[in-house]
Amino acid sequence: MTIRSTIAAGTLAALLGSWATAYAQGGFGPPELTTVKVRDNIYMVRNAMSGNVTVLVSDDGVLLIDDKFATDHDGIMEHLRRITDQPVRYVINTHLHQDHTGGNAAMQALDADIIASENARRIMAETQTEGLPNITIDDYLRIYFGDFALDLHYFGRGHTDGDIVIHLPEERIVVMGDLFATWEPYVHLIHYAAGGSARDWSRSLERALELDFDTVIPGHSGVTDRATMEGYLAETVRLQDMVREMNRAGRSRDDIRAMLEMEFGWSGFMMNFGLDGIITEMQ
Repeated sequence: MTIRSTIAAGTLAALLGSWATAYAQGGFGPPELTTVKVRDNIYMVRNAMSGNVTVLVSDDGVLLIDDKFATDHDGIMEHLRRITDQPVRYVINTHLHQDHTGGNAAMQALDADIIASENARRIMAETQTEGLPNITIDDYLRIYFGDFALDLHYFGRGHTDGDIVIHLPEERIVVMGDLFATWEPYVHLIHYAAGGSARDWSRSLERALELDFDTVIPGHSGVTDRATMEGYLAETVRLQDMVREMNRAGRSRDDIRAMLEMEFGWSGFMMNFGLDGIITEMQ
């Protein structure tokens, strides 16, 4: 994997955000940084150009899930100051892309610890990314933070080979990162150079759906529910099946490209990351 490919992946939201900025809930979100209250002491800071930040406020301080691009840091801190004067203690990275991890170094300068999967940290280290996580998980980690209990799970490959799901069992919430990035529209970007997998993506979603929850915070869209995530799983399986069937029928690469554009809204950016990989994987 090259540094160039990691940087390109970090611009996912910037390149695709124009698709859906008009959506109030689905799509990539509003043009400007906006704070949304999810529950008491749980918030989202979101916009169209980078991944969602989930904010947990407790007597122990603030825990963030993802921290956007480095250029978003000052804006995030401004929004946090409107919520609380507590310091940021932890940042959990759902995966390695810069629109979710770009603020790590600035958060570490504020003495926050960064948590991610071991796979995500490994790829970030290989690509000389700043703000490397200092706490990692292989498969599972539980964190007690104030009144919150958070279960961190690595369920397998999907968007990358480092995606983790954060489950708040008492609140019945899951935070999905880009393993479930958007709804209205549903989007799949398969970053094969970072270990992503169309085939394994559905298995990872199935494992996440075994958790007890009713509220979902995606990687980019607004808050949604279990039924919407179940729809995303169904769309993932449909994606797999259609590419597999076209492979079996001997259809050409151009035919499969055209189908992905028409049926699943794939852009040229998504093709560059995933077209050849998904054709090979769905043989």
